[in-house]
Amino acid sequence: MNGETLFLLNDREVRTDAPPGLLVLDFLRRVAGACGTKEGCKEGDCGACAVLVGELDGDRVRYQPVTSCLLPLGEVSGKHVVSIEGLNMDQLSPVQAAIVREGGTQCGFCTPGIVVSISGLLMDETKAVDLEGVKYALSGHLCRCTGYRSLKAGVGELERILGPGGGGDGRTAALVAAGALPAYFTEIPQRLRRMREAIAEQSSPPQSTNGAAHPQYFIAGGTDLYVQQGEQIPEAAVVLLGREEGLKGIAIDSGRVRLGALTTFEEFATHPEILKLIPGMPGYNRLLASWQVRNRATLAGNIINASPIGDMTALLLALETELVFRGSDIDAELRTVPMKSFYHGYKKMDRSAGEVLVEVNFPVPPQGSKIHFEKVSKRTCLDIASVNSAIRVLCQNGVIDDIQITLGGVAPIPYFLKNTCDFLNRKPLNLETVMAGISVSQEEIAPISDVRGSAGYKQLLARQLLIAHFTHLFPETLQVRDFYEAY
Repeated sequence: MNGETLFLLNDREVRTDAPPGLLVLDFLRRVAGACGTKEGCKEGDCGACAVLVGELDGDRVRYQPVTSCLLPLGEVSGKHVVSIEGLNMDQLSPVQAAIVREGGTQCGFCTPGIVVSISGLLMDETKAVDLEGVKYALSGHLCRCTGYRSLKAGVGELERILGPGGGGDGRTAALVAAGALPAYFTEIPQRLRRMREAIAEQSSPPQSTNGAAHPQYFIAGGTDLYVQQGEQIPEAAVVLLGREEGLKGIAIDSGRVRLGALTTFEEFATHPEILKLIPGMPGYNRLLASWQVRNRATLAGNIINASPIGDMTALLLALETELVFRGSDIDAELRTVPMKSFYHGYKKMDRSAGEVLVEVNFPVPPQGSKIHFEKVSKRTCLDIASVNSAIRVLCQNGVIDDIQITLGGVAPIPYFLKNTCDFLNRKPLNLETVMAGISVSQEEIAPISDVRGSAGYKQLLARQLLIAHFTHLFPETLQVRDFYEAY
């Protein structure tokens, strides 16, 4: 099976020599004939193409909903892909029945993806099956003709499917027993284990080079690359970084938080160690993208994309992050670059051709540090920022002892406010200090007018976001009304 991709599609095994860079969406519709998965925006925004991807995790299979329009086929090697056809049974599932009963579908184009994501919510033992959980699952779905009231109305019955305790680690088995999933799901862990052994015997992974001396595309989550160049990638040379071992995982070692470069937004925001350091991270995360996209979007991708308004980039920059690169020569030593010196200009980075970002790490913040993220965009959620900002600050005995502030959308690069931080450091935390610091920041930035706002608007937003940081983190000292009275 050299050069083939082997995976489970619903209840059957698939071997294919289709290009590994081909979108799963296109494979489903054009090759497998699974046309229940709909092609909508093809940018990960509408959710019509959502599928579940299941991966072995110890003795169980962990499922996540993702948008198949941003998922390369080679990435599902050894995994279980579930399209809407794989959830169908002789009778309607409880999710399908609830949508029908509450009038949650009209034209029906978006309905298959919605059924997939809500089913994924039921299967995820880390998520609550309640109204907030359903809203979480629906975050990546647009429904133009029905709206969401009727979709949320069936949540009461969904809460009862799993019974008391919610099924725990055995949710999939409980759902099969309750008639909410087809019976074949109980066989998937064993089938994937056998498949893993078969893939291990494969002489080479399905990475496409098409005769090129060097791969043209390095694909991590693909959530931006496929949007920008999706028509070129399927037949191009690709390396799927997700097939490599050791590029994921979160650990604290020698006083530093070490993150595999392919750690996803969702993994970062829900990890227990990250929640200890950044308690507000789940709320920030919901501003960045949908659940389905966050299950694919990676920290490395956000950094290497080099957008001046990258959301995770702004946060990581404020955490004094370092980037670890592996050269094209596999025997070369790893190279570490401080993130503050990584960006040299618009889309220009301290990165050589062929280098791959393998680790992102930052020091454990000093005890008592406060971390906060703010973002303004045309839509509150799931939109590109006009301006974003992050702060890490330590205040002791009424004095700012250590401070890191970043702003996005105000310069050609993700911007660290060095002059502002130097000014604020070791000063008393009060209204006068913060106002003076904001004045310094206004001189330090140079936004330009574009489709996300005028230069003046972004200048104003930068001021407002700094006010939001301090009033949120130090409400006992600083109130929003104080700043408006002062101005």
